[in-house]
Amino acid sequence: MRRSSDLQPEIADESAWWRDAVFYQVYVRSFADANGDGVGDLDGIRSRLGYLELLGVDALWLTPFFTSPMADHGYDVADPRDVDPLFGDLAAFDRLVTEARAHNLKVTIDLVPNHTSDRHAWFQAALRAGPGSVERDRFIFRDGGGFDGSVPPNNWSSQFGGPAWTRVPDGQWYLHLFAPEQPDLNWDNPEVAADLARTLRFWLDRGVDGFRIDVAHGMAKPYGLPNIDPRVELGAGVMHDNALDPRFDNDGVHEIHRMIRKVIDEYPGRMAVGEVWVADDERYARYLRPDELHLGFNFRLLEAPFDADAVRSAVEHGLGAVRSVGAPATWTLSNHDVPRHVTRYGGGDLGARRARAMALVELALPGVVYLYNGEELGLPDVELPEWALQDPIWLRSGRTLRGRDGCRVPLPWEGDTPPFGFSEAVTTWLPQPNEWAGLTAESQLEDPESMLSFYRHALELRKSQPAFEGDELEWYGAPPGCFAFRRKGGGLICALNTSGGPVPLPPGEILLASGPMDGNQLPPDTAVWLV
Repeated sequence: MRRSSDLQPEIADESAWWRDAVFYQVYVRSFADANGDGVGDLDGIRSRLGYLELLGVDALWLTPFFTSPMADHGYDVADPRDVDPLFGDLAAFDRLVTEARAHNLKVTIDLVPNHTSDRHAWFQAALRAGPGSVERDRFIFRDGGGFDGSVPPNNWSSQFGGPAWTRVPDGQWYLHLFAPEQPDLNWDNPEVAADLARTLRFWLDRGVDGFRIDVAHGMAKPYGLPNIDPRVELGAGVMHDNALDPRFDNDGVHEIHRMIRKVIDEYPGRMAVGEVWVADDERYARYLRPDELHLGFNFRLLEAPFDADAVRSAVEHGLGAVRSVGAPATWTLSNHDVPRHVTRYGGGDLGARRARAMALVELALPGVVYLYNGEELGLPDVELPEWALQDPIWLRSGRTLRGRDGCRVPLPWEGDTPPFGFSEAVTTWLPQPNEWAGLTAESQLEDPESMLSFYRHALELRKSQPAFEGDELEWYGAPPGCFAFRRKGGGLICALNTSGGPVPLPPGEILLASGPMDGNQLPPDTAVWLV
């Protein structure tokens, strides 16, 4: 095996498989349940690999399946080098990787380097060891303010609501940017980096093709832990401005990513993508320098409303941000932390029409695309009853914010009633609505007009048509509420109409439309590919 010092950064390799790949995010709890306990698992994923190959994606991203008390559904990791029994075991993971290869699918997994579970052996040792100990130095413990230490060390808030500090019985406080069950690691401690390197090699040696790095703009904390500017917008899913919010995007984070990259470069053909909620294009681009991450989620497209000017701005920012560092842009419209885009775009038939249109826009762009499981079925968010809500945001917010459960409901595979083939259990970890009977994969596979058939067709064209070549776009003049661009190099034209009426089509032969066409007019809430 070659050492990292023998390798040049792989960003220069134009043939790297991930540069134009379509990834499919599997929210493990909600994809498929093989053992009948109502929760998705690794063998469940393995049972549906044929479906994923048929869909036409290139790689999977699996959300955390590691040992965890599940305070944040797996993002509170107690042992990053083992499988939680809820999801299977290491043998099940190995089977999944082996069979994914047989279906021409790469497998990437989550990495959670910002924090651990409060049940992690390190944190339990820190609680026992007391102030000033080497065990506590692996985390961020501080004395409180006030005459008796009862005031938190600063004004930082948790992304899930409430303060970012919890006091322990001996009087000290520990930092958690998320739930109290997720104490932040101290990345100034060399043991922390050494342990992450061990975790990376553990999974790379088992054959994973890469990692999605959770909170990739976190980890490093500023010296002195200064207060947050009170003007800053807080909460999960917010693009961060380091000038106002010192909790994230500190310059020290880049040394951590360089360490991660060195380990990954020991294994040719592997990659890492970062979850980077950073507002400034220049600061975002730093994460994608040749010795750091291969890819970074740019969430501007996800955040854009269904409006041609807003979408165009998101695209231009996304492409402009990566141009200086030679990395591909990375696009997504949904994930497990935000409302599904069918719902964001208006819900019902309107939301579905707009979701189809935006899928064509996204898949026409140069770079990498991440799909979220169920978007190819046109799933909306589910308005769950309060008794069913499990997201820690619901409890941390005093039951004022419903959290992210609505976009995490288990997938409907077949049949007319819940659990729609997801599980043999009568009840699933989140309840499925009866109305999903018409959205099952089974019902859509044979329907040429379905969302699933539409996605399969679009992905096939994206993979097979030379019109999708080229890394730059040329924009056409277009009526208000519309845009059209051409891929330089390949010649594909993509047009989007978000206005209230039909507009003339650009010249060309229609390759695929997101909805019924009106002669040579592009109807509202519709996109089209032309060559």
